Amino acid sequence: MAKNAKLLGYAGRILFVDLTAKTFRDHPWTDADYERCLGGKIMAADILYKHIKPGMKAFDEDNWLVVTTGPLTGTGCPNSSRFNISTVSPLTGILTSSNCGGDFGLYLKRAGFDALIISGRADKPTRIHITDNNVEFIDADDLWGMKVTEAQEALPHNTGKMVIGPAGENKVLYACVFSNERTAGRGGVGAVFGDKMLKAVTAFGTRKIQVADREKLNELNKKWVHILKNHPLTGRQLPALGTAGLIAPMQAHSILATKNFTYGKFDGFEKISGEELAEKYLIRNAACTSCVIHCARVVEVDGKAVKGPELEVLGLLGANIMNDSLENIIRWNYELDEYGMDTISFAGSVAFAMELHEKGLWDSGLKFGKTENITHIIEETAMRHGIGAFLADGTRKMSERFGGEEFAIHAKGMELAAYEPRGAVGHGLGYATSNRGGCHLNAGYLVVVEGLGLDVDPLTPSGKAALAVMFQDLMESVSAAGCCLFTSYAILPGFLIDKPNWWLTRAVLTAFPHVGPVINILTKHPGIAQLQLPLIPHTYAITHATGSKCTVAKFLQWGVYGYNLERVINIILGQKANADTLPKKLTDVEQKPGLPKTKVPLGVMRDQYYKARGWENGIPTRKQLKHCKIDPPKKAWYPYK
Repeated sequence: MAKNAKLLGYAGRILFVDLTAKTFRDHPWTDADYERCLGGKIMAADILYKHIKPGMKAFDEDNWLVVTTGPLTGTGCPNSSRFNISTVSPLTGILTSSNCGGDFGLYLKRAGFDALIISGRADKPTRIHITDNNVEFIDADDLWGMKVTEAQEALPHNTGKMVIGPAGENKVLYACVFSNERTAGRGGVGAVFGDKMLKAVTAFGTRKIQVADREKLNELNKKWVHILKNHPLTGRQLPALGTAGLIAPMQAHSILATKNFTYGKFDGFEKISGEELAEKYLIRNAACTSCVIHCARVVEVDGKAVKGPELEVLGLLGANIMNDSLENIIRWNYELDEYGMDTISFAGSVAFAMELHEKGLWDSGLKFGKTENITHIIEETAMRHGIGAFLADGTRKMSERFGGEEFAIHAKGMELAAYEPRGAVGHGLGYATSNRGGCHLNAGYLVVVEGLGLDVDPLTPSGKAALAVMFQDLMESVSAAGCCLFTSYAILPGFLIDKPNWWLTRAVLTAFPHVGPVINILTKHPGIAQLQLPLIPHTYAITHATGSKCTVAKFLQWGVYGYNLERVINIILGQKANADTLPKKLTDVEQKPGLPKTKVPLGVMRDQYYKARGWENGIPTRKQLKHCKIDPPKKAWYPYK
């Protein structure tokens, strides 16, 4: 098999595997393709765009799983071990992209491949094993039925691994894929593995990634590590408390989702906080491969050191179901991981079922504050038994069956993360416009400037549309490069967090809601930013790794391309105009009675967002596609304007 590309930083090849025929080959990919897509989720979207047809479903045999790395993966850059899995989501019916910090991507790249496309369906449980120039299809009957840890321990050591648990085998619509203890968690990629009878993928290779300028890249990496270790968020807050450290500030800003997003504050928040976790349960910190932040927690369950809960599960299996037992959350987090289920979607589905029960719409036995049956419910959901058969299909499908659509907390079928958007309305806009559904990261994570890092007015809609566009595009590019999104935290100057009362900080925060026109100009005319900035080290790293100069403009333009391309794919898959919505509980009901500002003013922000994006009713126009250099789909597939 020949190397397809010459750009450095990349392995230069994409592997195509057909599970039905048990064959493999190279998938064509050139330097021009790398230059257009960068890598990661943008590369995956580009690959899928050429394959997806109207009406395609997640469990169709010809639905592809696309696993991608970035140009910085394996180069020694800090926090650059991420890989991505993209496919048609069984949970949402549209494109999903799920990111993971495990080491499979590193091993795949060492085997000589930047990406892996998995097609077809095996006739029995199967494992794929990838080496430098070969692919084996191995019987996985002995692995089928195993939980995640047992399955990984049964696989060869010193290999990169992706595995599913019983939830994936039983096609729970939000089943995950695991690599080590890290998770490709959202959108149900594990269920697509299960549908394809694919229990695991392993990879091993001996190749070294060649970069264009090793000396300059090493010099940059030292500076980059220094920046991350000395930033108040990545060097202090995250190592000390992990993402769990956000519970207290979320409570203070009325952003902590409570009782199925009825409130933004929880009386028992201190008992489920990062401080409580660190003081009573933390054994040590942990990290993804190549990470210098070390935000992961290690705790003990049944005498075993296991991955500890992060913010989402603390909030959603804590405040959102009216539970203040941290010990219970730690156990449930472990059990969900072992069965291979997305903690966010499971917890959101349980909270919705509890409100259905409270309102007399479904007698599920699930009640707010009642926790003794949750372990049983986790098992039932993974195995699709009892009420778990309904929970396994997620909030949207339950609302279609039992009612309660106005308090079914999801966007496009994906359950929302733990941030209550009526306390951070720009983040609410992000949830609604996110291409993969109710994701806080694909949303652009605007909450970081609305109280969890900076203190930009969280209740004003002013400027939020332009900020959402910029943050979404930026995070799209950071992810595509192969980097952890936490590296984008350090783009915010440290003084904005450490010196909240300094005149310059106050001036910046005052100006933030009014910078929309400037951001819109940069978004529509990125050529203005033909430079590199120390605040965005990714641009220098890509330059030194690939040998092709990356400016701020080019970096942002990759994000613009990727975000628009994902939206076009969703339209082809059937997403309608004006699908960027939130449940009425968040847009029509005040979080704080008597305060109209504590509703998400979605209509006005969404109109501004569409204008900034160059979209009409959520659909990229022909003019916008031309601007983004996206080849237009067939007219019969797409409502052109």
